[in-house]
Amino acid sequence: MAPSAPPPCRAGERAARCRRPWRLLALGLLSASSVLAAAPGAGAMSREEKRRLGNQVLEMFDHAYSNYMEHAYPADELMPLTCRGRVRGQEPSRGDVDDALGKFSLTLIDTLDTLVVLNKTKEFEEAVKKVITDVNLDNDIVVSVFETNIRVLGGLLGGHSVAIMLKEKGEYMQWYNGELLHMAKELGYKLLPAFNTTSGLPYPRVNLKFGVRHPEARTGTETDTCTACAGTLILEFAALSRFTGTAIFEEYARKALDFIWEKRQRSSNLVGVTINIHTGDWVRKDSGVGAGIDSYYEYLLKAYVLLGDDSFLERFNTHYDAIMRYISQPPLLLDVHIHKPMLNARTWMDSLLAFFPGLQVLKGDIRPAIETHEMLYQVIKKHNFLPEAFTTDFRVHWAQHPLRPEFAESTYFLYKATGDPYYLEVGKTLIENLNKYARVPCGFAAMKDVRTGSHEDRMDSFFLAEMFKYLYLLFADKEDMIFDIEDYIFTTEAHLLPLWLSTTNQTISKKNTTTEYTELDDSNFDWTCPNTQILFPNDPMFAQSIREPLKNVVDKSCPRGISRAEESLGSGPKPPLRARDFMASNPEHLEILKKMGVSLIHLKDGRVQLVQHAVQAASSLDAEDGLRFMQEMIELSSQQQKEQQLPPRAVQIVSHPFFGRVVLTAGPAQFGMDLSKHKAGTRGFVATIKPYNGCSEITNPEAVKEKIALMQRGQCMFAEKARNIQKAGAIGGIVIDDNEGSSSDTAPLFQMAGDGKNTDDITIPMLFLFNKEGNIILDAIREYEAVEVLLSDKAKDRDLEMENMDQKLTENDSHKQNAEEAASGSQDVGAASEEPEEGGESSDVADPGSLSPANADSASVPISHQDSYVPGTEEAGAPEPACTSGDNQPQEQQTETESNSKVNWDNKVTPMESILADWNEDIEAFEMMEKDEL
Repeated sequence: MAPSAPPPCRAGERAARCRRPWRLLALGLLSASSVLAAAPGAGAMSREEKRRLGNQVLEMFDHAYSNYMEHAYPADELMPLTCRGRVRGQEPSRGDVDDALGKFSLTLIDTLDTLVVLNKTKEFEEAVKKVITDVNLDNDIVVSVFETNIRVLGGLLGGHSVAIMLKEKGEYMQWYNGELLHMAKELGYKLLPAFNTTSGLPYPRVNLKFGVRHPEARTGTETDTCTACAGTLILEFAALSRFTGTAIFEEYARKALDFIWEKRQRSSNLVGVTINIHTGDWVRKDSGVGAGIDSYYEYLLKAYVLLGDDSFLERFNTHYDAIMRYISQPPLLLDVHIHKPMLNARTWMDSLLAFFPGLQVLKGDIRPAIETHEMLYQVIKKHNFLPEAFTTDFRVHWAQHPLRPEFAESTYFLYKATGDPYYLEVGKTLIENLNKYARVPCGFAAMKDVRTGSHEDRMDSFFLAEMFKYLYLLFADKEDMIFDIEDYIFTTEAHLLPLWLSTTNQTISKKNTTTEYTELDDSNFDWTCPNTQILFPNDPMFAQSIREPLKNVVDKSCPRGISRAEESLGSGPKPPLRARDFMASNPEHLEILKKMGVSLIHLKDGRVQLVQHAVQAASSLDAEDGLRFMQEMIELSSQQQKEQQLPPRAVQIVSHPFFGRVVLTAGPAQFGMDLSKHKAGTRGFVATIKPYNGCSEITNPEAVKEKIALMQRGQCMFAEKARNIQKAGAIGGIVIDDNEGSSSDTAPLFQMAGDGKNTDDITIPMLFLFNKEGNIILDAIREYEAVEVLLSDKAKDRDLEMENMDQKLTENDSHKQNAEEAASGSQDVGAASEEPEEGGESSDVADPGSLSPANADSASVPISHQDSYVPGTEEAGAPEPACTSGDNQPQEQQTETESNSKVNWDNKVTPMESILADWNEDIEAFEMMEKDEL
């Protein structure tokens, strides 16, 4: 019998009687059987298949975790391509991304409670002992307050939570005496100096040893922080206060949240992305649910669940109503201006918004959660991973993918809420893509470019903290767990905090400050415990009926978001004219422009200029549409200019023992074979030429013939090198940068230009590798003389047949063979008779994606201006964009050096023969978003 809806929860009862139902929603752990009775033949996954996939997740975790511990620990993160630890100050700076690194063994701390969720209790006990013994929190290093809070403080608290649970069960951790909590409290005090502002908003960075504004702190001069950076503290800080009885942490986090709430835009109830920590002025006035704001909303709802304070729920509901009113354009979620919420602030979305469907499940708003999740899944099916940013017509905007877990998180919540086996298949796809495209011998490597399949030497700690946790829980049954996951709530980093904290050490008075600022519409709020039978109808086809219209949303229809006019008026007034649809020869379009206050000026060279005078618009709404049109036209015009540049290419090592697992980002040439038109690419063994600079006739043509020539940059034009190796019989060429330490991780894409002459005589493909990527090939030659590579426009599938055959042939003697090859290949390949000099080559051609988001946004029309101007739009108008690539990504980085810690942080450099030998044993088991990047 279906349960009836429970009676309303009065104010005094919400934190107690409603705790259990809200916990069920907050954790997304509604059992499939209680929500959706899948009909026979409905495609339900068998228990055996679920168990197989769960075991596969465990094996993947072991591969990543063991390689971190072997090759990187005690460094903060693993560099999976070079099999060593990333130590801040010893690697080229990646800008704000490195603010997460504090020389405190970040990945180990971030992974603690994951070990327990995955039933690895012995490994957890060993890891806790290492953290207690080895980790130093008193380093002279500047770190992000936000990242340190969610990863390190959250990791310590999550570890403490499961440690005391295991100790209480009586089998493990009997020696534990709260050591992780003591470390968490120490770290909490080190973060408190960041809150020394008049507003109560924390500085974005703090020195672990000297705090802020200290002569030796090297921080404390910042004026801005992101909303999420200041608003994602309450769970960890409140938990620390409740665990220790020290109220100051929760007080500081609440004050920051109160200030953000007070500074919201009152007419729209939205918050901006960046705020001044001293004045409270909004620095960036665009608002969305992605980078810069995301976890602020998450923590308002979860703070109510964990702490039982009504004001957090009231604030969340107020914001959520504004989000659904302005930002949500199903299935899209588009940023808007907080003062003009009907005006879109951008025409692309970032990948961090993938968490939002999961949050909507917690809220109980299932339909838009299904819609947005399905749209994201269609993007993933097209590109294998979710790009860091993609446009409203689903083209790649920023091509990186650092193995983010937000989509897996939403998949988990949707499955637990609906019981729909479709989401198990989604999880299976995620597992297959990770193993197929991201797995490398020393772990899992982030994707440098989802279009080419090239890798980045990066495996962030959140990959271990979140991805494997959500994927394992997706396939695990209750009997597979050693504790009840429903007794905990997930932080934004997926750390576990026990729900019993709501009744422990309540030192903070629950004064409802929300109603001091606004009159609340109670119809917005759900004051009853959710009835799951009503929230998720007992219909196996419910979720499918919502997904079905979106099945082809990416590949076939290239749709734009449903406009508010279409959504609210149905067959009423037509939606506003969009820049991508505009045709200057269309009289109807010209009439619409006139109505929006936009006029055309025809230039002598055949181009047209667009100028808007808002006062000449037919109405204020038409003026807003005109401003949006002008902004879109500027962005579209800029994007079309950028797309004239060539996209990156890929160099894939396909020979033993790599078999296509290693993919290097390569710069293209503006001459020679166009690899985008030759999908098979060019495959061959590599050979080093003599002379190494390739600037004169090749003296070892017999070694180069029918092979791909390796040469060094310098002393002559790229085209001259290409002609020389082509004459010697080479089938392709790779130019390796002579600037020591250069890398595609920190430098913009390099394109090789011609020599100003006709280059039609060059018919072979030429690619450019930075020094770091080039050395990976040279190191492979030293270990294995015969190295075969594939030059292509994007990475191809690995050769599984050859890989399996090779394993059988080398199963017994792989170690011996590796050692012999290392000895015979010890000669330094690539030594030139003389050092090349700079100069002679054509200048670098910058990747269009090297423009930072801030620079890209600077072309937008400020909405406070009355006149807007777009120069040089083509007469034919902006063409309809196709569902193809050719998109931009940001790559410019800055350089920073951190002082060395007193702890020994020397890199662990592992010989390649050892790396490959270890891999052979288990080969069968398979920036920024601007300145305030999260």
